[in-house]
Amino acid sequence: MNVALLTSLAMLAFAGNSLLCRLALKQTAIDAATFTSIRLVAGALALEVILRLRPGARASGGDWPSAVALFGYAAGFSWAYVTLSTATGALLLFGAVQITMIGWAMGKGERLRPLQILGLLAACAGLIVMLLPGVEAPPWGAALLMLIAGIAWGGYSLRGRGQGDPLASTTGNFWRASILAIAMSAVTKPWAALDPAGFAYAVAGGALTSGVGYAIWYGVIKHVSRTTAATVQLTVPVLAAVGAVALLGESVTIRLALTSMVVLGGVALVVVARTR
Repeated sequence: MNVALLTSLAMLAFAGNSLLCRLALKQTAIDAATFTSIRLVAGALALEVILRLRPGARASGGDWPSAVALFGYAAGFSWAYVTLSTATGALLLFGAVQITMIGWAMGKGERLRPLQILGLLAACAGLIVMLLPGVEAPPWGAALLMLIAGIAWGGYSLRGRGQGDPLASTTGNFWRASILAIAMSAVTKPWAALDPAGFAYAVAGGALTSGVGYAIWYGVIKHVSRTTAATVQLTVPVLAAVGAVALLGESVTIRLALTSMVVLGGVALVVVARTR
């Protein structure tokens, strides 16, 4: 197994989640609730197939608290991308995920070294500066939704650490989260909209960049250290930004570029300093 290649594919898949969601909500008629439902159902189906084809296949697992966290991530992610740019959304999401997980570790008694504290403060400051009022500031409502999505995904990741088979657990959680998403779609049915392109993007976002992407990542993560796993994820917002410029014609503002360096640099400092 080429670990480097598979790791690269997983990071491209994670960045592709942002690109496909933004592309669907920007250039097609699909609404955020419908996109979320289709994405989760497609992801559940893809993961179920992968789980059943795996040697020593077992039934899907998971639990409802984790499913609620997964649904919170997926729903907040979709609604935020109605107005957020791809790069801004990816950075807010990633920053919130990492800060949530670092904060949880601190709450459990992990002591940070001075360099780690400096990195954490820098990452928080970068997110705050990004949200300050100004011409280049993202919409507050959408930014808050993406931060909530990041916190939910961080919580989901933390819950998953204690589960023996992450692929089986994620499959079950996707099925449960799909039920919640379908219920959300039923409530928002008067505003629902769908077209073939939006449907295709949602299926791709669920089956490929979510389902297959997670399956690849779970295979890779067994062969790399926790520090390496955390560090390579620093590339996801960068890949999303590059893809948005190349494929969606979005521009990277000076504020976004500077705050990205501060946030990603701060998180990198926390991760690297932890191992020294």
